[in-house]
Amino acid sequence: MPKILIVGGGYAGFYTALKLEKWLRPGEAQVTMVDPLPYMTYQPFLPEVAAGSIEPRHAVVSQRRHLKYTNVITAKVTEINHATKTATITPEVGDPWLEEYDQVVVTAGSVSRTFPIPGVADEAIGLKNIEEAIAVRDRILTNFAKAANLPAGRERDRLLTFVVVGGGFAGIEVFGEMRSLASALLRYYPNLTFDDTTFHLIEAMGRIMPEVSHKTSLWVLKNLAQRGAQVHLDTQLTSAVGGVIELSTGETFESDTIVWTAGVMANPVLRNTDLPTEERGRLRVQADLRVVNEDGSIVPDAWGAGDVAAVPDLTGKGVGGYTVPNAQHAVRQGKLLAKNIAGSLRGEAPAEYYHENLGAVASFGLGEGVFQSGKIAIKGLPAWFMHRGYHGLAIPMWERKIRVFTNWILNFFLRRDIVSIAAREQPRVAFETFASRPRPAAPEAAAAPQEPARVKVSARS
Repeated sequence: MPKILIVGGGYAGFYTALKLEKWLRPGEAQVTMVDPLPYMTYQPFLPEVAAGSIEPRHAVVSQRRHLKYTNVITAKVTEINHATKTATITPEVGDPWLEEYDQVVVTAGSVSRTFPIPGVADEAIGLKNIEEAIAVRDRILTNFAKAANLPAGRERDRLLTFVVVGGGFAGIEVFGEMRSLASALLRYYPNLTFDDTTFHLIEAMGRIMPEVSHKTSLWVLKNLAQRGAQVHLDTQLTSAVGGVIELSTGETFESDTIVWTAGVMANPVLRNTDLPTEERGRLRVQADLRVVNEDGSIVPDAWGAGDVAAVPDLTGKGVGGYTVPNAQHAVRQGKLLAKNIAGSLRGEAPAEYYHENLGAVASFGLGEGVFQSGKIAIKGLPAWFMHRGYHGLAIPMWERKIRVFTNWILNFFLRRDIVSIAAREQPRVAFETFASRPRPAAPEAAAAPQEPARVKVSARS
């Protein structure tokens, strides 16, 4: 039986496995998917998770629950040797092993792209996984609780100053959602005012959200300004050492919360493979998602899709001629990939990936959104409903859709949950603090001097 190895369980990998289960006949192939996490994260929901509008577990999809016929391995693929058709699987516990395959599907996704800016690696939080979104939410809630106990001054200002680096969709969405959460929290802290909170977004380019029209991006800037959030355009972060923000404009201030959303790069696993990559480190593939060499020759039995692959955009609208790294493309590429792999096993020619962008929709706070499709732009509350409707239906599996919509309905009547569980990062502290421990062994008592033995003499009668 042919062995198909899927490297990565994000959008593209999860949907490839899910649809292979649909398209493959019983016994036609054995599918194995390897990912270090046991779930797929629906990343468009991360800003709302950071704002407490979505329960974190509702934004992830269990792989083992929904992939009924796929062998799911929770581990890392640390090397791919396509010449020998083997991959090195490295689990968190135990020894690595070699996994043989007949066809490999690389859908390892992307990671946050950072620059060697002093302090960023030590102070910033990314926004690529669910744990980071939860950390942002807990940081905001915890900082409000701390600030409420302090008098006005430098330390309180630091706690209530929030920074987002990157003005793309992810950056604008999390920035607006954080502002929305902070505004909602003020009702619970009567000694704090709106003016005590400060929000800064730093963008190196001269505009935000390149996926929408310039006119629409200006409307978003105006909306954020009206809500007390400051956007720094044509500005670079030069240092964040110790939480002290230094900008290329010369401005400086302190912040306890720095969220980094300034771009992504292909998963570094490609550095440990003999598969061909292009100049940006992405897997080189052609429009039918087969891996190709630089000269255009096909690499047999190798496929790629999603953020990790440079997929040609046949519509001619992609940046640099390639599809942009987003969920809209990754999901559709995964579905096509499953069809092409199943077809290749039966000697059928693979189809090329072609997808016209349906438009862009974003939410940046309760009741605030924007939708852009061609020259059509919708702003405000209607766009916010469109965002929720689209993504609520787009998250895979009906059980997750139901959970998300139910959560939104409950929040409408009960308001969002504002409980911080930051202590979860060190769950044993409370137990260790009060746990009884054995008393130290007492030093052995000095041996008492022994008296000379007495001999009892008895007389005979």
